[in-house]
Amino acid sequence: MKKALSIATSDSGAGAGIQADLKAFLRCGVYGTTALVATTAQNTVGVKDIFAFPPEVAVRQIEAVAEDIGADAVKTGMLFNAGIISAVAETVARLDLPNLVVDPVMVAESGAKLLEDDAVESYRRELFPVARVITPNANEAFALLGAEPDEERIEEVAIELHSLGPENVVVTGGHTDSGADLLYDGRKFTRIEGPVHAGGNAHGSGCTHSSALASFLALGLPVEEAARRAREVAAEAVQYGLGEVGAGPGPVHALGRVLEEAGIYQEVSG
Repeated sequence: MKKALSIATSDSGAGAGIQADLKAFLRCGVYGTTALVATTAQNTVGVKDIFAFPPEVAVRQIEAVAEDIGADAVKTGMLFNAGIISAVAETVARLDLPNLVVDPVMVAESGAKLLEDDAVESYRRELFPVARVITPNANEAFALLGAEPDEERIEEVAIELHSLGPENVVVTGGHTDSGADLLYDGRKFTRIEGPVHAGGNAHGSGCTHSSALASFLALGLPVEEAARRAREVAAEAVQYGLGEVGAGPGPVHALGRVLEEAGIYQEVSG
């Protein structure tokens, strides 16, 4: 059994964050472990409050997992502030944890801000250089560079983000007209097409994508194939999204197809 570690924040509504990561890990067939850096008072309508933990809390959890269970891949989600980002970057590098996928979470599906202003530079200087893949959406990609979104410049932005040190950049397409992801490995661009479920229940789709990508890297797939499969899993999770949960944007359902094919829904309804 391959293992993947999520270093991220708890979502009390369970649509995104650590909870979405664990569902995606299970969907992809890896054993998921966690290091919580913060918790939110959150539902589908919005983020009511954020409570960040001292950076040492994350460090101790990562160390505990690494010394016993290990990790074949690591993903980061919402890290919230510069102190946490710095501590996570140092610990991942010191423990030589492989296949780091950095999802630079900045804004929630509801529009709530999830990253302090001074934390952007910590991503750029400390965490990106130790990442195998970073997975910003288009809006985050431009924000990380202090630029206004312009879909025609996505390739330029991917090149500039790659120059900050990650081995690969995947700009996810959920906030673009085409919906395609763009992979840049420092040599070539690869467009990753797939189904788009416009207006779907997408809360947690970014977390699901990055966790699936980390899972497939843990399973030994090359980056391009891992990115293709991650996009499929994320799109599927939106397709099966749970619009009946809450009054706001519904959460994705990473296990929807699996449960349907297993006949679980039919058994319950029958």
